[in-house]
Amino acid sequence: MDTKQKIIIAILMLGTLMGSLDSTIVILAFPTISDSLHAEFVTTLWIILIYLLVVAICTTQLGRIGDIYGRSRMFNAGFGIFTVGSLFCGLSPGISWLIASRGVQAVGGALMQANSGAIVADTFPPNVRGTAFGYISLGWTSGAMLGIVLGGIITTFVGWEYIFFVNIPIGIIATILGFRYLTDNSRVHAELDLVGMLLLGAALTFISYAGVDFATEGTAFANIASLCIGFVILLLFIVFERRTSHPIIDFSALRNRILRYSIMATFFLSLGYLSVVFLITMYLQGIRALSPLDAALLLTPGYVVGSLLSPRMGRLSDKYGARVLATAGTAVLIVATLIYLVCGIDTPLWEVLVASGVSGLGTAMFFPSNNSAVMANAPQGSYGGISGILRTMQNIGILGSFVIAITVSAASIPRDVAFEVFIGTTNLVGGVSEAFIKGIDAALWVSIMLIGIAGALSWMRGRETRGSAPRPEEKQDT
Repeated sequence: MDTKQKIIIAILMLGTLMGSLDSTIVILAFPTISDSLHAEFVTTLWIILIYLLVVAICTTQLGRIGDIYGRSRMFNAGFGIFTVGSLFCGLSPGISWLIASRGVQAVGGALMQANSGAIVADTFPPNVRGTAFGYISLGWTSGAMLGIVLGGIITTFVGWEYIFFVNIPIGIIATILGFRYLTDNSRVHAELDLVGMLLLGAALTFISYAGVDFATEGTAFANIASLCIGFVILLLFIVFERRTSHPIIDFSALRNRILRYSIMATFFLSLGYLSVVFLITMYLQGIRALSPLDAALLLTPGYVVGSLLSPRMGRLSDKYGARVLATAGTAVLIVATLIYLVCGIDTPLWEVLVASGVSGLGTAMFFPSNNSAVMANAPQGSYGGISGILRTMQNIGILGSFVIAITVSAASIPRDVAFEVFIGTTNLVGGVSEAFIKGIDAALWVSIMLIGIAGALSWMRGRETRGSAPRPEEKQDT
């Protein structure tokens, strides 16, 4: 890489770091925020859900806007919006203001997510994109790790408001650097799919509400109806997307086998694996009676291993392609989940450390290589749209995984206890612990199944050959 390319990677890493730092830091501060703003659990939960929803709904369209008006320009705008949203979050006088401010943050995060991959595709040839994505993954894992450490320190000794204020100096510096060094090489004509975005947003909102309401009320007409409505709208969304000339999900672009299977592998891995992290966090806080900070620190080895290995794994994918490396990564994540499965009431905590480290290896193997395979096989001129599709499918998976986690926890033990466990205000004892472990084990088996599907899809993508220029015509289904 030359000097300018290194600066561009550093800027993209800062954007990724901000987003990942904010995700883990908010989870750690969850109980403190709920108590400080005198909000109920189900209301406070939307601090997380609103961010995931907005990012999942808007990412593809914001990637398309980047294609039209300039990817670097939209990425820089995302930095600015995220920074302003962080300021509003920290100044929030009540829970409603905080939820709305998180929505503003999410728009900025979606702009950065949707356009970062496209900027990599614009800046680097296909034979070195894996290396670039490896460094971006390093930004993600480093941010998540910093979020764990800073979240515990800031929340405990300073105040939850400052978990948002910490983004402001990073955002200002990154925005200045972005406007100076990021330039747009090309723009293309593209049309927005606002109807599709509204249908997708409605479907995900109804489905998310159903999961949260089930966790609150148990099986009831409201959540069953909401779930059914959500899936009906989702089917309408799919039908509409196949007929519109400018869909959110461009099925014609997905005729490329490598592209199609790589994106679906991302979706199923996100759907399966993120719930593992939430469930193990609940296990450590609720059953092992650890503080949120101590529980998070036990998961730190995964982020450390991921940070150290992601650039290396990205370089390997440049050399050998993504098929073997990414598929092996899913197998490693299944091994990590199986280690978590043996954790019981009195299991030595070092087993959690081992599982965390193994999971870090798996994510480092999968994400840089899989993401580089997507962008290496994206049609030239639609990098922003394809990057947006990748991020949208990943974020829908993350949202679904989060809903799965809270639904399983509420179904396994009394709901009032589940809420307190989730936000870290109590721990379980006796027979309730055993019941909760059985519920966690059932959810972990579901996660293993979903990760296994991701692995199968990863292998089914087939072999790829990367040159110094895009070759989108390769690997087309006929």
